[in-house]
Amino acid sequence: MPRRYLPELLLLAALWGASFLFMRVAAPEFGPVPLIAMRVGIAALVLLPVLYWRKQLGLIRRHIKPLAFVGLTNSALPFSLFAFATLSLTAGLTAVLNSTAPFWTALVAFFFYGDKLSTQRVLGILVGFAGVLVLVWPKLSASGALLAIGACLLASMSYGVSANYSKHKLEGVPPLVSTVGSQVTAALMLLPLAILYWPSHGISLHAWLAAAALGIACTGLAYLLFFRLIAQVGPANAVMVTFLIPVFGNLWGALFLGESVTLSLLLGGLVILAGVAISLGLLRPKALPA
Repeated sequence: MPRRYLPELLLLAALWGASFLFMRVAAPEFGPVPLIAMRVGIAALVLLPVLYWRKQLGLIRRHIKPLAFVGLTNSALPFSLFAFATLSLTAGLTAVLNSTAPFWTALVAFFFYGDKLSTQRVLGILVGFAGVLVLVWPKLSASGALLAIGACLLASMSYGVSANYSKHKLEGVPPLVSTVGSQVTAALMLLPLAILYWPSHGISLHAWLAAAALGIACTGLAYLLFFRLIAQVGPANAVMVTFLIPVFGNLWGALFLGESVTLSLLLGGLVILAGVAISLGLLRPKALPA
Protein backbone atom coordinates (compact mmCIF):
# COMPACT_ATOMS: atom_id res chain seq x y z
CA MET A 1 0.00 0.00 0.00
CA PRO A 2 1.37 3.48 -0.87
CA ARG A 3 2.38 5.33 2.28
CA ARG A 4 0.21 8.33 1.47
CA TYR A 5 -2.91 6.24 2.18
CA LEU A 6 -1.75 5.06 5.61
CA PRO A 7 -3.29 8.08 7.42
CA GLU A 8 -6.68 7.24 5.90
CA LEU A 9 -6.34 3.60 6.93
CA LEU A 10 -5.45 4.64 10.47
CA LEU A 11 -8.36 7.08 10.56
CA LEU A 12 -10.79 4.38 9.45
CA ALA A 13 -9.47 1.97 12.10
CA ALA A 14 -9.72 4.72 14.71
CA LEU A 15 -13.35 5.39 13.78
CA TRP A 16 -14.42 1.75 13.75
CA GLY A 17 -12.44 1.10 16.93
CA ALA A 18 -14.21 4.03 18.58
CA SER A 19 -17.62 2.49 17.81
CA PHE A 20 -17.09 0.05 20.71
CA LEU A 21 -16.22 2.94 23.00
CA PHE A 22 -19.36 4.88 22.06
CA MET A 23 -21.58 1.79 22.39
CA ARG A 24 -20.17 1.15 25.86
CA VAL A 25 -20.95 4.75 26.83
CA ALA A 26 -24.44 5.01 25.32
CA ALA A 27 -25.89 1.48 25.53
CA PRO A 28 -26.50 1.53 29.32
CA GLU A 29 -28.72 4.62 28.94
CA PHE A 30 -30.46 3.98 25.63
CA GLY A 31 -30.54 0.19 25.68
CA PRO A 32 -29.00 -1.86 22.85
CA VAL A 33 -31.87 -1.79 20.33
CA PRO A 34 -32.83 1.91 20.59
CA LEU A 35 -29.15 2.86 20.35
CA ILE A 36 -28.56 0.79 17.22
CA ALA A 37 -31.79 2.05 15.64
CA MET A 38 -30.35 5.53 16.05
CA ARG A 39 -26.97 4.42 14.73
CA VAL A 40 -28.26 2.98 11.46
CA GLY A 41 -30.87 5.71 11.07
CA ILE A 42 -28.30 8.49 11.41
CA ALA A 43 -25.91 6.64 9.08
CA ALA A 44 -28.67 6.33 6.47
CA LEU A 45 -29.33 10.09 6.65
CA VAL A 46 -25.60 10.75 6.20
CA LEU A 47 -25.25 8.41 3.22
CA LEU A 48 -28.53 8.97 1.33
CA PRO A 49 -27.51 12.39 -0.06
CA VAL A 50 -24.32 10.84 -1.47
CA LEU A 51 -26.36 8.14 -3.21
CA TYR A 52 -28.80 10.78 -4.51
CA TRP A 53 -25.90 12.82 -5.87
CA ARG A 54 -24.65 9.73 -7.70
CA LYS A 55 -28.18 9.13 -9.07
CA GLN A 56 -28.29 5.59 -7.69
CA LEU A 57 -31.28 5.79 -5.32
CA GLY A 58 -33.40 3.75 -7.71
CA LEU A 59 -31.11 0.75 -7.29
CA ILE A 60 -32.23 0.35 -3.67
CA ARG A 61 -35.83 -0.25 -4.74
CA ARG A 62 -34.72 -2.64 -7.48
CA HIS A 63 -32.79 -4.82 -5.01
CA ILE A 64 -34.86 -4.22 -1.88
CA LYS A 65 -35.29 -7.88 -0.80
CA PRO A 66 -31.61 -8.88 -0.75
CA LEU A 67 -30.72 -5.50 0.71
CA ALA A 68 -33.18 -6.09 3.54
CA PHE A 69 -31.51 -9.42 4.35
CA VAL A 70 -28.10 -7.73 4.36
CA GLY A 71 -29.54 -4.96 6.53
CA LEU A 72 -30.60 -7.60 9.05
CA THR A 73 -27.43 -9.71 9.01
CA ASN A 74 -24.80 -6.99 8.54
CA SER A 75 -26.25 -4.18 10.65
CA ALA A 76 -29.44 -4.62 12.68
CA LEU A 77 -28.58 -7.97 14.30
CA PRO A 78 -24.78 -7.77 14.77
CA PHE A 79 -24.78 -4.11 15.85
CA SER A 80 -27.47 -4.87 18.45
CA LEU A 81 -25.57 -7.91 19.72
CA PHE A 82 -22.36 -5.93 20.10
CA ALA A 83 -24.25 -3.14 21.89
CA PHE A 84 -25.70 -5.75 24.25
CA ALA A 85 -22.21 -7.18 24.83
CA THR A 86 -20.79 -3.78 25.79
CA LEU A 87 -23.12 -3.78 28.80
CA SER A 88 -20.87 -6.49 30.30
CA LEU A 89 -17.59 -6.47 28.38
CA THR A 90 -14.93 -3.82 27.88
CA ALA A 91 -14.73 -1.95 24.60
CA GLY A 92 -11.31 -3.51 23.96
CA LEU A 93 -12.45 -7.11 24.41
CA THR A 94 -15.52 -6.53 22.23
CA ALA A 95 -13.32 -5.08 19.48
CA VAL A 96 -11.02 -8.11 19.61
CA LEU A 97 -13.93 -10.56 19.31
CA ASN A 98 -15.23 -8.56 16.36
CA SER A 99 -12.04 -9.49 14.48
CA THR A 100 -13.14 -13.15 14.27
CA ALA A 101 -15.51 -12.27 11.40
CA PRO A 102 -13.13 -13.58 8.65
CA PHE A 103 -13.20 -17.04 10.26
CA TRP A 104 -17.00 -17.17 10.22
CA THR A 105 -17.04 -15.92 6.63
CA ALA A 106 -14.83 -18.83 5.57
CA LEU A 107 -16.86 -21.39 7.54
CA VAL A 108 -20.20 -20.19 6.17
CA ALA A 109 -18.76 -20.32 2.64
CA PHE A 110 -17.59 -23.88 3.25
CA PHE A 111 -20.74 -25.31 4.86
CA PHE A 112 -23.43 -23.47 2.90
CA TYR A 113 -21.89 -22.49 -0.45
CA GLY A 114 -19.53 -25.39 -1.11
CA ASP A 115 -16.34 -23.33 -1.15
CA LYS A 116 -13.13 -25.21 -0.44
CA LEU A 117 -11.02 -24.53 2.62
CA SER A 118 -7.28 -24.60 1.99
CA THR A 119 -4.94 -26.06 4.58
CA GLN A 120 -3.72 -22.56 5.34
CA ARG A 121 -7.22 -21.23 5.94
CA VAL A 122 -8.10 -24.16 8.20
CA LEU A 123 -4.92 -23.53 10.18
CA GLY A 124 -5.76 -19.84 10.46
CA ILE A 125 -9.25 -20.62 11.75
CA LEU A 126 -7.90 -23.08 14.33
CA VAL A 127 -5.30 -20.57 15.52
CA GLY A 128 -7.93 -17.84 15.70
CA PHE A 129 -10.34 -19.85 17.81
CA ALA A 130 -7.46 -20.88 20.06
CA GLY A 131 -7.07 -17.15 20.68
CA VAL A 132 -10.79 -16.90 21.52
CA LEU A 133 -10.30 -19.71 24.06
CA VAL A 134 -7.45 -17.74 25.65
CA LEU A 135 -9.80 -14.76 25.98
CA VAL A 136 -12.73 -16.76 27.34
CA TRP A 137 -10.81 -18.96 29.79
CA PRO A 138 -10.49 -16.38 32.64
CA LYS A 139 -14.23 -15.61 32.36
CA LEU A 140 -15.61 -19.16 32.47
CA SER A 141 -16.99 -18.57 35.97
CA ALA A 142 -18.89 -15.40 34.99
CA SER A 143 -22.18 -16.34 33.30
CA GLY A 144 -22.96 -12.75 32.29
CA ALA A 145 -19.60 -12.36 30.57
CA LEU A 146 -19.99 -15.68 28.75
CA LEU A 147 -23.39 -14.60 27.44
CA ALA A 148 -21.89 -11.35 26.17
CA ILE A 149 -18.97 -13.21 24.55
CA GLY A 150 -21.46 -15.52 22.87
CA ALA A 151 -23.32 -12.46 21.58
CA CYS A 152 -20.08 -11.11 20.07
CA LEU A 153 -19.31 -14.40 18.33
CA LEU A 154 -22.89 -14.64 17.03
CA ALA A 155 -22.59 -11.07 15.71
CA SER A 156 -19.34 -11.94 13.93
CA MET A 157 -21.00 -15.03 12.49
CA SER A 158 -23.81 -12.83 11.21
CA TYR A 159 -21.20 -10.74 9.39
CA GLY A 160 -19.97 -13.96 7.77
CA VAL A 161 -23.49 -14.87 6.63
CA SER A 162 -23.97 -11.38 5.20
CA ALA A 163 -20.64 -11.37 3.37
CA ASN A 164 -21.40 -14.66 1.62
CA TYR A 165 -24.98 -13.72 0.83
CA SER A 166 -23.89 -10.38 -0.65
CA LYS A 167 -21.30 -12.11 -2.80
CA HIS A 168 -23.92 -14.40 -4.34
CA LYS A 169 -27.06 -12.23 -4.36
CA LEU A 170 -25.77 -8.68 -4.81
CA GLU A 171 -23.05 -9.26 -7.38
CA GLY A 172 -22.79 -6.24 -9.64
CA VAL A 173 -24.58 -3.92 -7.20
CA PRO A 174 -22.35 -0.92 -6.31
CA PRO A 175 -20.98 -1.27 -2.76
CA LEU A 176 -22.33 2.13 -1.73
CA VAL A 177 -25.84 1.08 -2.82
CA SER A 178 -25.54 -2.09 -0.73
CA THR A 179 -24.37 -0.11 2.29
CA VAL A 180 -27.00 2.63 2.11
CA GLY A 181 -29.76 0.15 1.35
CA SER A 182 -28.76 -2.04 4.27
CA GLN A 183 -28.67 0.93 6.67
CA VAL A 184 -32.11 2.13 5.54
CA THR A 185 -33.70 -1.32 5.82
CA ALA A 186 -32.00 -1.96 9.17
CA ALA A 187 -33.38 1.33 10.51
CA LEU A 188 -36.91 0.42 9.37
CA MET A 189 -36.63 -3.03 10.99
CA LEU A 190 -35.45 -1.65 14.31
CA LEU A 191 -37.80 1.34 14.48
CA PRO A 192 -40.79 -0.52 16.03
CA LEU A 193 -38.55 -2.20 18.62
CA ALA A 194 -36.81 1.09 19.38
CA ILE A 195 -40.19 2.73 20.06
CA LEU A 196 -41.27 -0.23 22.21
CA TYR A 197 -38.09 -0.29 24.28
CA TRP A 198 -37.31 3.42 24.36
CA PRO A 199 -36.14 4.27 27.89
CA SER A 200 -38.60 6.03 30.16
CA HIS A 201 -35.85 7.78 32.12
CA GLY A 202 -33.93 10.85 31.03
CA ILE A 203 -30.83 10.42 28.87
CA SER A 204 -27.67 12.40 29.55
CA LEU A 205 -26.07 14.72 27.00
CA HIS A 206 -22.99 12.50 27.22
CA ALA A 207 -24.96 9.52 25.90
CA TRP A 208 -26.66 11.59 23.17
CA LEU A 209 -23.29 12.80 21.90
CA ALA A 210 -21.93 9.23 21.92
CA ALA A 211 -24.94 8.02 19.91
CA ALA A 212 -24.53 10.86 17.40
CA ALA A 213 -20.81 10.13 16.99
CA LEU A 214 -21.62 6.44 16.55
CA GLY A 215 -24.01 7.13 13.67
CA ILE A 216 -22.26 10.03 11.95
CA ALA A 217 -18.56 9.28 12.34
CA CYS A 218 -18.25 5.56 13.12
CA THR A 219 -20.83 4.42 10.55
CA GLY A 220 -21.73 7.00 7.90
CA LEU A 221 -18.37 8.70 7.40
CA ALA A 222 -16.41 5.49 8.10
CA TYR A 223 -18.20 3.67 5.28
CA LEU A 224 -17.45 6.50 2.85
CA LEU A 225 -13.79 6.38 3.86
CA PHE A 226 -13.75 2.59 3.48
CA PHE A 227 -15.10 2.79 -0.08
CA ARG A 228 -12.58 5.48 -0.94
CA LEU A 229 -9.77 3.22 0.29
CA ILE A 230 -11.09 0.29 -1.73
CA ALA A 231 -11.14 2.47 -4.84
CA GLN A 232 -7.63 3.82 -4.22
CA VAL A 233 -5.70 0.81 -2.91
CA GLY A 234 -7.97 -2.20 -3.58
CA PRO A 235 -9.87 -4.55 -1.24
CA ALA A 236 -6.79 -6.59 -0.29
CA ASN A 237 -5.10 -3.53 1.19
CA ALA A 238 -8.27 -2.00 2.65
CA VAL A 239 -8.92 -5.20 4.64
CA MET A 240 -5.78 -4.43 6.65
CA VAL A 241 -8.08 -2.31 8.81
CA THR A 242 -9.15 -5.62 10.43
CA PHE A 243 -5.83 -5.74 12.29
CA LEU A 244 -5.98 -2.16 13.51
CA ILE A 245 -9.55 -2.02 14.86
CA PRO A 246 -8.72 -4.05 18.03
CA VAL A 247 -5.69 -1.83 18.65
CA PHE A 248 -7.80 1.33 18.61
CA GLY A 249 -10.67 -0.34 20.45
CA ASN A 250 -8.32 -1.10 23.34
CA LEU A 251 -6.58 2.28 23.08
CA TRP A 252 -9.81 4.29 23.32
CA GLY A 253 -11.12 2.08 26.11
CA ALA A 254 -7.94 2.58 28.12
CA LEU A 255 -7.72 6.33 27.50
CA PHE A 256 -11.36 7.34 28.03
CA LEU A 257 -12.86 4.57 30.18
CA GLY A 258 -9.86 3.49 32.20
CA GLU A 259 -10.05 -0.08 30.92
CA SER A 260 -7.05 -2.26 31.67
CA VAL A 261 -5.34 -4.40 29.04
CA THR A 262 -5.00 -7.77 30.76
CA LEU A 263 -2.46 -10.44 29.83
CA SER A 264 -5.21 -12.77 28.56
CA LEU A 265 -6.64 -9.98 26.39
CA LEU A 266 -3.23 -9.16 24.96
CA LEU A 267 -2.27 -12.78 24.27
CA GLY A 268 -5.70 -13.78 22.99
CA GLY A 269 -5.90 -10.76 20.73
CA LEU A 270 -2.48 -11.41 19.24
CA VAL A 271 -3.31 -15.08 18.60
CA ILE A 272 -6.63 -14.15 16.94
CA LEU A 273 -4.94 -11.60 14.68
CA ALA A 274 -2.25 -14.13 13.81
CA GLY A 275 -5.02 -16.52 12.81
CA VAL A 276 -6.62 -13.82 10.64
CA ALA A 277 -3.26 -13.14 8.97
CA ILE A 278 -2.75 -16.85 8.24
CA SER A 279 -6.32 -17.27 7.00
CA LEU A 280 -6.01 -14.30 4.63
CA GLY A 281 -2.66 -15.52 3.31
CA LEU A 282 -0.72 -12.61 4.77
CA LEU A 283 1.31 -14.90 7.01
CA ARG A 284 2.39 -18.28 5.64
CA PRO A 285 4.00 -20.88 7.94
CA LYS A 286 7.07 -22.44 6.29
CA ALA A 287 5.63 -25.95 6.65
CA LEU A 288 2.69 -25.13 4.36
CA PRO A 289 2.98 -25.43 0.55
CA ALA A 290 2.91 -22.21 -1.44
